[in-house]
Amino acid sequence: MKNDSSHAVLLEAQELGHEARADTSDHAALRLWLRMLSCTTQIETEIRRRLRGRFGVSLARFDYLAQLYRSEDGLKMRELARRLMVTGGNVTGLTDDLERAGLVARESGPNDRRSWIVRLTPEGRRAFKAMAAEHEQWVVELLGALDDKAMQQMHAQLGRLRVHLLDQSAEEKR
Repeated sequence: MKNDSSHAVLLEAQELGHEARADTSDHAALRLWLRMLSCTTQIETEIRRRLRGRFGVSLARFDYLAQLYRSEDGLKMRELARRLMVTGGNVTGLTDDLERAGLVARESGPNDRRSWIVRLTPEGRRAFKAMAAEHEQWVVELLGALDDKAMQQMHAQLGRLRVHLLDQSAEEKR
């Protein structure tokens, strides 16, 4: 019976989101791309919901804190914006909010008083560590339909795809 139930869930999922744009007559590559996009969107939506409900933070704030967690010496705000792929204004707004919450501290750069370096406070480091541990468990849970071998295979295949895409991008720039 579980097979019938799983199949019904899959059919329902196919009716939703990005996959609804595809038809069985579409090229396999298009159907695959839409399936990947649908899965990514569903996972991201659930992660956003859980971060907001459990910790009262947005995914943008979580990503911001993650970048600083990986950089114990802090980051210049310009570098933080580059890593997050957002504007300087977005980083300034997030920094203001997180500084008021006591999670980050900013200080002027040692060589350039016009630039700011942002670091996690001890409270910010503790808070992010707790968020990251739960986030990891959520991702493990959400990808739980895949066994280790399938995940390794998908990871390898998507790695090949990334290399291909980077090669194509480099060719176009020439």
